[in-house]
Amino acid sequence: MTATPRHQFLNLLQSILLLAGMAVIAWFIVSAIAGQGLAIAIVIGSLLGLLLSPGIPKRLLLNAYGARRLSGREFPEGMAILAELARRAGLPRVPELYYVPSQMPNAFAMGSPDESAVCVSDGLLRLMNQRELAGVLAHEVAHIANRDLWIMGLADAMSRAVSLASWVGQLILLLNLPLILAGAAYVPWQVPLVLIFSPTIMALLQLALSRAREYDADRGGAELTGDPDGLASALLKLERRVGRVWEDMFLPGRRIPEPSLLRTHPPTADRVRRLRALSGPRRPVPPSVPLNAPRAVRVSTPRYGPGGVYR
Repeated sequence: MTATPRHQFLNLLQSILLLAGMAVIAWFIVSAIAGQGLAIAIVIGSLLGLLLSPGIPKRLLLNAYGARRLSGREFPEGMAILAELARRAGLPRVPELYYVPSQMPNAFAMGSPDESAVCVSDGLLRLMNQRELAGVLAHEVAHIANRDLWIMGLADAMSRAVSLASWVGQLILLLNLPLILAGAAYVPWQVPLVLIFSPTIMALLQLALSRAREYDADRGGAELTGDPDGLASALLKLERRVGRVWEDMFLPGRRIPEPSLLRTHPPTADRVRRLRALSGPRRPVPPSVPLNAPRAVRVSTPRYGPGGVYR
């Protein structure tokens, strides 16, 4: 199963345009506040940081989540699925699989294709069957193969740079306010508006980029498994299980509408609709394991104490 060239081109074009828009805003704001020379240095430093230190955030995040690496003896089904997906995606190394002691069903990836990790929570492992787990892992492997983590890191760096430059610019305007009021200095009316609203615009573009990469990871994951219904079923399960705690408490049976512009992920219904529109031959992952068989995950439920999570 493959996506049409038009679909792939539109996804790529959308991501390029969003990144380009963020880059233009970042360059305009940072160079206006810091000067072109310093702005160039900031850009070069940010790119070098993203290229040379991909492992530092990985270790910090794993420690922050209390993640523990799973072995093939503890979770042979998951390791076999992940190894087959990595082979199909053409990754140079199989991502490490980590267990996160959290009851919230969740999965996420980190790192680069050369050195990556996929983390799955206790809640996710207990919620999914093997077919759905294969779809979720394929989605994360697609993120790694598409280098989405680096792309989103670049977008985040630009967004942070604009926020810092905006804050500095507003501080400069505030310090020079007596001169402006006295008529000794002139500031075009557009400048305060740009300084105030540029971080918000960058945040919205970053969210839009995240949603575009999620759609692409859904498609890539479905291509890896040949089973879009498996991922669709997993997404529907997550939507039903996670919900919103406060909504269930105060508005049982109802959902608070969330503006699509403020979502990091596209609406589940839209993702499921797109997945079910795909078709192609199913390729079990791995072929020797029946995808509909229930799992037996050999991990214990975490306990919580004053110092955090302990086993």
